[in-house]
Amino acid sequence: PQYVEQGVADIGILGENEVWEKDKQVKVIKQLGFAQCKLSLAIPKDEQYEGLHYFENKKIATSYPKILQGFFDKKNIAVTVEEIGGSVEIATGIGLADAIFDIVSTGSTLLMNGLKEVEVLFRSEAVLIANSNLESGKQAILEQLLFRMQSVKQAAENKYILLNAPNSAIQQISAVLPGMKSPTVLPLVEEGWSSLHSVIKEDQFWEVIDQIKQLGAQGILVVPIEKMII
Repeated sequence: PQYVEQGVADIGILGENEVWEKDKQVKVIKQLGFAQCKLSLAIPKDEQYEGLHYFENKKIATSYPKILQGFFDKKNIAVTVEEIGGSVEIATGIGLADAIFDIVSTGSTLLMNGLKEVEVLFRSEAVLIANSNLESGKQAILEQLLFRMQSVKQAAENKYILLNAPNSAIQQISAVLPGMKSPTVLPLVEEGWSSLHSVIKEDQFWEVIDQIKQLGAQGILVVPIEKMII
């Protein structure tokens, strides 16, 4: 983030955890929804844990001292933060610390080193950051970039759906299809039938498909969307 702060780069993409740890004067423009991780406290797996006061006067190894110290300062719990540059998970095994604070994804690395996760302090993902003093021309380019990124993201989260249905079921099926406004309805050559076109969210897909099938939908086609501009 220091390069963006200094104006060497106008924008950047990095983990949110790095933004808060480095504490540079940059603007977080957008959370990007990928590279999710969490920063967690972990202790030896045989230790009994009953709450944050376990860490009172303990030494904790981490590569994120600012985030960690800030958390315990707010809790009024005295800890000693031992900053190390890498391989944080081995710190307890070699007697360097009583606990660790580090990035956890699956937890397998903790298990391999005889540790267990006890508290999640920070959840992070990739973010887009920008220099705090972008000139107007660059700000306009950034806004164009954001618009295009959003259209791609929305397209990835939605599918285009086409189906045939008896006219008697159109109203009920339309109520189930979320769409952008309302489904497009086109009459078919076969009397009494129509084709409905709509947009459906990926995370609602199977639930909606089951419902519209029960209402009489047939010949359902699902098509990926390349870009989506609302």
